[in-house]
Amino acid sequence: MPCVWLLYVSITIPYRNYLQQTLNDAVGKRIVIDFLGFNWDWINKQQNGNNWGPLTANLLLIGQEGNYTPVHYDEQHNLFAQVQGCKRIFLFPPSQFECLYPYPVYHPCDRQCQVDLRAPDFDRFPKLKRLKGYEVIVKPGDVLYIPMYWFHHVESIIGSGITTSITFWYKSGPTGKIEYPLKPQQKMAMMRNIEKMITEALNSSEEVPPFMQNMVLGRYT
Repeated sequence: MPCVWLLYVSITIPYRNYLQQTLNDAVGKRIVIDFLGFNWDWINKQQNGNNWGPLTANLLLIGQEGNYTPVHYDEQHNLFAQVQGCKRIFLFPPSQFECLYPYPVYHPCDRQCQVDLRAPDFDRFPKLKRLKGYEVIVKPGDVLYIPMYWFHHVESIIGSGITTSITFWYKSGPTGKIEYPLKPQQKMAMMRNIEKMITEALNSSEEVPPFMQNMVLGRYT
């Protein structure tokens, strides 16, 4: 369902529990049996048909209603399988990069965004007003594909009880011939690599902002 902008109603609860764990034998026999019974023929077809790389991990996510994960992006493809309860997910393509103000790559919150979609600060982040994306509700039995470099905000819907999800993480597949113009996700990857290279070369994260400003301001603006 397309959406232009959404304001969130925050319900205050003192504490909410949330579990994020790599799926392995320690999580219990019943979960392992369910996992082995997943439709692997279908998921392998998705992997091969979309030229994904190898499966790297599965995460088990269990949370209370009202839990949320702030808007962020990942560097792997994600098949998000909903097992119990319902979640609302807002998806934003890589083309919305400048509207979401991601943290620098050397920041502790790397890959997360500075904006808070539950309490938007348009004075501090004016481009946030132009944000456009998609709203999805996932229910038990649904599997949502979240492409790498797509921003997403995830929340457990109030009234849906305990939520349980399992994620399937895939690396990017082999890179074929580069076609121009580059796609937004390719530009995001390139920006990350450039920022990492500059940070490592300067050996100081504090020098990165003035260095990049001096490189661009007055020359390309």
